[in-house]
Amino acid sequence: MRDWFVLIAHFIITTIRTVTPGGARAVIAESLLLKHQLLILNRSRKKAPRLRTLDRILLGLGAMLVAPQRVLKGAIAVRPATLLRFQRALARRKYQWLFSASTRRRPGPKGPSKELIAAILEIKRLNPRFGCPRIAQQISHAFGLQVDKDVVRRILANHPVPKSGGGGPSWLSAIAEARDSLWSVDLFRCESILLKSFWVMVVMDVFSRRIVGFGVEPAHIDGISVCRMFNQARCGQPLPKRLSSDHDPLFRFHRWRANLRILDIEEVKPIPFVPRSHPFVERLIGTVRREYLDQTFFWNSVDLHRKLNRFATYYNQRRVHAGLSGRTPVERCGKTAGQPANLDHFAWRSDCSGLFHTPIAA
Repeated sequence: MRDWFVLIAHFIITTIRTVTPGGARAVIAESLLLKHQLLILNRSRKKAPRLRTLDRILLGLGAMLVAPQRVLKGAIAVRPATLLRFQRALARRKYQWLFSASTRRRPGPKGPSKELIAAILEIKRLNPRFGCPRIAQQISHAFGLQVDKDVVRRILANHPVPKSGGGGPSWLSAIAEARDSLWSVDLFRCESILLKSFWVMVVMDVFSRRIVGFGVEPAHIDGISVCRMFNQARCGQPLPKRLSSDHDPLFRFHRWRANLRILDIEEVKPIPFVPRSHPFVERLIGTVRREYLDQTFFWNSVDLHRKLNRFATYYNQRRVHAGLSGRTPVERCGKTAGQPANLDHFAWRSDCSGLFHTPIAA
C-alpha cells in the first residue's frame, strides 16, 4: 500500500512539472514506468520479483505510452532467463505444429462404441441379475463381437447402472464329455400362490446342458408318480443310455427301478453326501429357482408346467452358458447359431412374459 502512495505522489509531482513549458507526454510515462520498476525491484533483492496482475497491466500501459526508442532503456525488469524460457517454449510449439498429427486425438486404443455401450447398459437394465461374464457372452452371441468381461465391468462402473450380484470338475463331467447319452434327474419342491406344494422333476442332458423337460406332480408322490413325472419330462425324445440320479429315497422305489430296466437305461449313482459329484442338475435347479420361480408365481400344476416349459425354451435356445464358452445348449447339440445382429439396427426379444430380454437381429 505504501508503494502505491509513493507512486501516486510521484505522478502528481511529475504532472505538475509537465504544466510548465517544455513538458511532454512521453516524459510523464517514462518517469512513471521507471519509478514503478524500481519499486518492484526493491521488494526482493535475492530472487526475481513476483509480478502481480496490476503490475503487469501498469507496465503494459506504460510501454504503450513511452516512445519506441526509449522502451529498451526502460525495460530493466526482464531477466535473460525469462527470454530463454520464452524462446524454448516457442521452439517446442514450432516442432509440435510441424510433426504432430493433423487431428487432435488422444493416444491409446479406441474404446467401445456408443452403440455397444448402449446395448450393454440396456441388457443390464432389463436383466439386473446378469453378471459381467454373462453380459459379455450374450453380446458375443447376439452380435458376433468378441467382448471381454473387463470391458463390460468398466462400462458398468462408469455409468449409473445398478450392479448385480460351482462345483469343479468331477468324474460325472468326464463321462458326460466322453458320451453324448447321459441324462441327470433330480427333484425339488415349490409352493404355489395358494401355498400348495408341488414336486418338480427336472431332466437335463449333461453333455449339452440342455433341459430335456419337466415333470410336475402334487405333494405325497410315490413310485408310480415318479415314473409318470419322468415319462412326462422325456415325452417325444429319444431315450439315453445312462441316467444319473442321487440317493433320494424317491429314486429307490421298485417301480422306478423296474421302469428303467424296461426302458433299457442304466442308472448311475453319484458319491453319497457329496453334492459336487452331481453338480450340473443341482446348479440347474438353483438357476430355475433364482432366475424364474423366485421372480414369478403360479396357481396350479398346469400353470406351473406351462411356465417351466417357457423357461426351458429360453434356457435351451437363447441363454448363454459360461460352461459352454458363451454358447447355448442348442448350439452345443450341433445346430448353427442365428444371424448375428447389427449394433446399429437390432431388436429385443422377450421371454417368460417379459422377465428376460435378449438382443436379436431386426
